[in-house]
Amino acid sequence: MERHEGESMSIFKAYDIRGVYPSEINEDIIYRIGRAYVIKFKPKKITVGRDMRISSSKLFEALVKGVTDQGCDVVDIGLVTTPMMYYSVWNYKREGGLMVSASHNPSQYNGVKMVGKGGVPISGETGIFEIGEMIGSIKEPLAKKKGTVEKLDLMAEYVSHSLKYGDLSALKRFKIVIDTANAMGGPVSSLFFRKMPCELVHMFSELDGNFPNHEANPLNERNLKSLQEEVLRTKADLGISFDGDADRCAFVDEKGAIIQSDLITGLVAKAILENRKGAKILFDVRSSKVVGEVIKECGGVPGRCKVGHSLVKTQMRLEKAYFAGELSGHYYVEDEHYAEAPFFIVLKILSLMSETGKKMSELAKPLRKYTQSGEINSEVRDKEGKMKELSQKFKDANVSWMDGVTIEYPDWWANIRPSNTEPFLRLNLEADTKKKMEEKRDMMLKLIRA
Repeated sequence: MERHEGESMSIFKAYDIRGVYPSEINEDIIYRIGRAYVIKFKPKKITVGRDMRISSSKLFEALVKGVTDQGCDVVDIGLVTTPMMYYSVWNYKREGGLMVSASHNPSQYNGVKMVGKGGVPISGETGIFEIGEMIGSIKEPLAKKKGTVEKLDLMAEYVSHSLKYGDLSALKRFKIVIDTANAMGGPVSSLFFRKMPCELVHMFSELDGNFPNHEANPLNERNLKSLQEEVLRTKADLGISFDGDADRCAFVDEKGAIIQSDLITGLVAKAILENRKGAKILFDVRSSKVVGEVIKECGGVPGRCKVGHSLVKTQMRLEKAYFAGELSGHYYVEDEHYAEAPFFIVLKILSLMSETGKKMSELAKPLRKYTQSGEINSEVRDKEGKMKELSQKFKDANVSWMDGVTIEYPDWWANIRPSNTEPFLRLNLEADTKKKMEEKRDMMLKLIRA
């Protein structure tokens, strides 16, 4: 099988496979990806799920055909969230799993997320890039005996499993607005919150791969506008938004204000450490330093981690961390075999609100100690050279190379990271005051863009 004219390796990314359908990713390419996955990892039986995008059904069929043509059995788990696919792998001790989804990307995109045994993610370095090379010329013959396909409905089981992370009898009856953006969070969230002692307002619950109301990307604040308005209109206690494959969640307080994801990491850490003193908790290099302060105050062990789900999960396993949070709204728990666990997060936040009797805005207020710049992109050709230049310029600071370069002073810090896919350096900067943040942000951007 030769690589087709115009076929690009750019769809094979550091954490998954993703591109525009059908120009970059299509049935033929995904069929070969299925074959290559089996050739590379040699599983006997895996689970395969999909999201509700317009192209997902056809891509799913082609992927399953590629896997079974190569002799591997498939458990078809149907329309699921990505955390449900992870659960289906580690809970049922499958040898791997594939999810047809483009996560939070616009409707014209689609892709594949891959895991191996135990739900361990497959990254660019551990297989994705090699599979990209393999599909151009698969020399391995088709299996003499094709794999079988069986179906498994996980919805009720996964919800029951998720509810075990909270004491429902101790929760107050809150009014909660959720926005699932016509994406995969809809059915599972509906069932989850129906089992909870809460009044639910569910926005955009119907599955629609065209995303008729807004993109399923809560990281973009304009996609949270409808949720903010509905929280205020209904006088709700909390608003929650999920992304396209429901492995990320974002929160809005009762005043309609967005609670930044690193502050959620801090609040959840607080709830966890009530019963797990001494637990190690990770937060990515872009997160506010208040997160580490909260973890220490509550008797935990704080640690910084790289950005990207496969890197975070690997570090959690190596350092035996119980919980980790990313600024992107991904949250990981050891009990979920280090996978994303959005309902775990929801239950911890509601438990904190119930136990303290405080509103969400009151819980978040003490964590808003510092001022952040947000992530700012700058186009830079020699990204590595520029980071080295900055490390020399600020060599009197505490300099770390964990993920990009982090420059840290007592009253401000900055992380400068290279993009994996674009000619960008990404700046995140935080300072003790707004004036200091603006001053250091402008200085840093001037140096980066010089």
